[in-house]
Amino acid sequence: MRGVLNFLLSAVTVYAVILLLVFLFQARLVYFPEVERALVATPRAVGLDFEEVRLTADGATLHGWWVPANAARGAVLILHGNAGNISHRLEYLTMFNRLGYATLIVDYRGYGRSSGTPSEDGTYRDGEAAWRHLTEIRKFAPRDIVLFGESLGGGVATWLALQHPPRALVLASTFTSAPDLGAQVYPWLPVRWLARIEYGNRARIGQIAAPVLIAHSRGDDIIPFSHGQALFDAAREPRQFLELRGGHNDGFIFMREEWVRELGAFLERAEKR
Repeated sequence: MRGVLNFLLSAVTVYAVILLLVFLFQARLVYFPEVERALVATPRAVGLDFEEVRLTADGATLHGWWVPANAARGAVLILHGNAGNISHRLEYLTMFNRLGYATLIVDYRGYGRSSGTPSEDGTYRDGEAAWRHLTEIRKFAPRDIVLFGESLGGGVATWLALQHPPRALVLASTFTSAPDLGAQVYPWLPVRWLARIEYGNRARIGQIAAPVLIAHSRGDDIIPFSHGQALFDAAREPRQFLELRGGHNDGFIFMREEWVRELGAFLERAEKR
């Protein structure tokens, strides 16, 4: 009996230590700025002219690219996922350039060549700095700006859309909230009690008046398809769902011509509202 009690006590102690570590260091389970930190290419690799951009957000210096478009129909602010950096999203720049949009893409603090350490509130301030750059420096009206959030970037995009109503909001492979996703990934942990990182997309999206496009793949191996469906169900009209194919890292809009056409048609309708 004593051996069983000792085993149970040891198991409880180990579990408690795991809970404490998850609570204290959960940012390391959410943000992966160290994954391929170096820039691997620039927009010139895909035939696009660009300008280097340096922004300041409460002490952090953010690095990004501005990619102009001839007779631009508007500007897209690209808010990327939780790993890699802006140089791994060149296809997005090409796609939006083909659709007639200028683009601004910026690395969050701690990513790529940006200084600082990532956090939820920090990514919001980074998104705010990028928005100010578009409106104050590039002189785009809010109604001419499209917010494009990829995966974790969708959490920044929904927050920003509530602060500054855009022309449209596009969410690609985005979760309903960080605790919702964490509870599925770690079912043996009380994630909702431990979570200090929220990104409450489902709670926000019903308050967003701009047209919303949700793009998600049934084969997404990181964020289940049900998250995209739940976001679509919670969104207000006008809304559209675009079903993708492939895994989380290869099921994005730029992979198929028909998806690009659907996105272009959605943006054209949003422009005419």
